Amino acid sequence: MPFHTHRLLNGLQIIGETIPSARSAAVGFFVKTGSRDESADVAGVSHFLEHMLFKGTPRRSALDVNLDFDRIGANYNAYTSEENTVYYAAVLPEFLPAVVDILADILRPSLRTEDFDTEKQVILEEIKMYEDAPGSMAWDHAKRIYFADHPLGNTILGSMESVSALTRDQMKAYYDRRYVAPNIVVTAAGNFDWPAFVKLIDGACGHWPTGTVGRDHLRETVGAGGVHAIAKENTTQQNVLVLSSGPPAESPLRYAASVLTMAVGDDTGSRLYWELVDPGLVESAGCGTDTSQGCGMTATSFSCDPEQGAENLAIVQRILADVQRDGITAEELTQAKNKVASRIVRGAERPMGRLRSIAASWIYCDEYSDVDQEMARFDAVDLAAIRSYLDKYPIDAATVVGYGPLAKLG
Repeated sequence: MPFHTHRLLNGLQIIGETIPSARSAAVGFFVKTGSRDESADVAGVSHFLEHMLFKGTPRRSALDVNLDFDRIGANYNAYTSEENTVYYAAVLPEFLPAVVDILADILRPSLRTEDFDTEKQVILEEIKMYEDAPGSMAWDHAKRIYFADHPLGNTILGSMESVSALTRDQMKAYYDRRYVAPNIVVTAAGNFDWPAFVKLIDGACGHWPTGTVGRDHLRETVGAGGVHAIAKENTTQQNVLVLSSGPPAESPLRYAASVLTMAVGDDTGSRLYWELVDPGLVESAGCGTDTSQGCGMTATSFSCDPEQGAENLAIVQRILADVQRDGITAEELTQAKNKVASRIVRGAERPMGRLRSIAASWIYCDEYSDVDQEMARFDAVDLAAIRSYLDKYPIDAATVVGYGPLAKLG
């Protein structure tokens, strides 16, 4: 599958993977900004701004934005993470010019004060709903405690206080600083013509302002350590997260990390599954790696009846200690690699899957890797690589955070 790249004179990067056999095309505008780039006085602004980009431009009202996406049958949306805000759509190939026009247009929003005031109430309601979701709140508290003074501990939504105090002018200043051309990667995957796509993007985005951008606090952390319990009334399940350090997104050790955590905590056939889920000791359990620029983390989690919280935590800690001491078996390694390979191939069968994969590889590693290269890198993970990973990032050197009815864990 041919890969292409081009940089406009203003610094905006364009990448694309053409898949002639595909029946659709996906386009994404990846803005390299998120909650880790926020100061305390504008906490939540990245996510709030994502909402505001659908509220209209000098050329389109909010209604026009929705109608124009719907007229071409686009599957579109946006999301905000700790370090990226992404606007994307998948369409039939003949509608690529139209969808580029819409996406590029909404990235130059009006940011009207009346829209800002209305949408602020929507965001505050979203925060309230989020606070009623114990699993999500457990994750936010765990990140905050684990990362301590590291900005990856910032919450994506912000708080009721920070969003309430945020002004339209603060948002505009953040937008002007972070949404400059060199901080944006436009990505396409699927059935499209590359020269024509570059011409489209140049015409729509070539006049966007340039600027100097970057990211502070690019460092790893081993976490705060300790056992922390956050009591929450009116909850019935105890959520527990066991966090340890992991490789950054740009580290080659991310492949070993993914295979290892698949073996330890996949939702079927893993150690956590057989010891906790299958016997009915927990409602759910899992283990995964969370990679970011310059820093990574491994998260093991479960939710269960509070009365079984301490017992289940002891089981998890024993499993992690066993893995740290002995690694995993050859049979577990093979099964985990087969699962990874299957998911890579299935994900690559849709342009949207390839869009996210090639964008992540380019943003974090400044490289392109096709499906075969990715599978080869996972296939190269052996037991020695797992051992090297565990030696550098001990999975049992953990910060434990509980959220639920219990005021104390263990």
